[in-house]
Amino acid sequence: MLENMALGFATAFTATNLFYCFLGVFLGTFIGVLPGLGSLAAISMLLPLTFYLEPTTALIMLGGIYYGGEYGGSIASILLNLPGTPSHAVTCLDGNPLAKQGRAGVALFITAIASFVGGTVGIVALMGFGPAIARIGLSFGPGDYFALMLLGLVAAVTVGGGSVIKGLIMVVLGLLLGTVGTDVTSGEFRYTFDFLELRDGVSLVAMAMGLFGVAEVISSVRGSSERKITQRVTLRSMVPTRADMRRTLKPMARGSSIGGFLGALPGTGVVISAFLAYATEIRVAKDKSRFGKGAIEGIAAPESANNAAAQTAFIPTLTIGIPGSATMSIMLGALMIHGISPGPLLVSDHPTVFWGLIASFWIGNIFLLILNVPLIGMWVRVLQFPYKFIYPVVIALICIGVFSMRTSVFDVWLVVIFGALGYLLQRVGYSPAPLILGFVLGPMLEENLRRAMLMARGDPYRLVADPLTGTILAISGLLVLWAVLGGVRRWFGARRLAKYSVDEA
Repeated sequence: MLENMALGFATAFTATNLFYCFLGVFLGTFIGVLPGLGSLAAISMLLPLTFYLEPTTALIMLGGIYYGGEYGGSIASILLNLPGTPSHAVTCLDGNPLAKQGRAGVALFITAIASFVGGTVGIVALMGFGPAIARIGLSFGPGDYFALMLLGLVAAVTVGGGSVIKGLIMVVLGLLLGTVGTDVTSGEFRYTFDFLELRDGVSLVAMAMGLFGVAEVISSVRGSSERKITQRVTLRSMVPTRADMRRTLKPMARGSSIGGFLGALPGTGVVISAFLAYATEIRVAKDKSRFGKGAIEGIAAPESANNAAAQTAFIPTLTIGIPGSATMSIMLGALMIHGISPGPLLVSDHPTVFWGLIASFWIGNIFLLILNVPLIGMWVRVLQFPYKFIYPVVIALICIGVFSMRTSVFDVWLVVIFGALGYLLQRVGYSPAPLILGFVLGPMLEENLRRAMLMARGDPYRLVADPLTGTILAISGLLVLWAVLGGVRRWFGARRLAKYSVDEA
């Protein structure tokens, strides 16, 4: 591991990679600060900038954008009570009350420290478990990969919360969009409707920019209220007391452990990690009444959890090629665009990419800590800038970025279409995240299923009879059953509550 990390730091410490790591952290934090635009929107909008870079440099920049966006979202949550992403909604609970008490600087400083600690724990887990999982993955066959990808999609729908039916609809829509283009086996065009631009399939970048960039901008513009920050945040106001530091040590440790474990599981990620870490702190606290009124532990635990989860989410994405979230799906797509196949062979065939990326995480987390403490005043001024001037620039950059990829106006129209679709989905309560998961995993799911059926000579029983494949498929079935039973139980509970209310009336 020491030799591998030496190789990684030798790769990451080049002037080019250091510059793009810094640039990624800076741009990710900048976009993450804007309410409604989190790391997912940041990666979607800035992905075209990486197409002209070397694969390692491109991934280092995207990684910086990812965890920079995760940190940036906490700033608006604390100062304006406007969470950029669902995971930062937990930070609002105690972060904004602290800001109202005149302690916004302390809240922001603890957030920076907790993000660094959580990120460090996640990187250590990635170093320790990533290569081991890759070695296990080398023994997987096509049937095993099909079952794992199916498990990832099922977990994203059933474990991630929300409506299972809506999540399933989104996954199926993503799978259908993934079939557009040239059939790998026969070479025939499928569902292109005589558009030559679709012969290579729907553009992942155009889809991501539309669903997560344009849609979020429209939603933020409609729901934005020009809230002003009345408190002035200075470096002196960011110094915490000894009591603050003493109260945050154990919550950081617990939050990092929870996030480090859950981040590697498909369908969980930063949102569930942050909520579970916050719930854990309430459970172990002696005085539970402090939470929701400015408890410093209510910031330290979820922030360390979501940053640890952000790092360990790379474990299944890089080592077995199965993303656990929409953000990781875009990272997976970026790998394939640069001609690198994610999976067990990534560690052995592209060691400079794998270990250089891990080493850049260390550097990026240090950049994040050093950059954001002195620049907090600048982020505050960004939040005070009128949104009506920011969002037109964002939309223009999205259109320029997607057009510059293939100089195709068709791709710009795709961004418009997916932007409108994404906004409509949000309005009716459908999350587009399962759609992007289905879109990225769909072609690989189909290819591995075809290979497995060819090896089984068309007999599905041989596919299920394999011990590993059968076990993974059984787990997927149990997750579906668990989600269905949970939905039925909630339905009966709602009916009993309604009947009781009628009887009382």
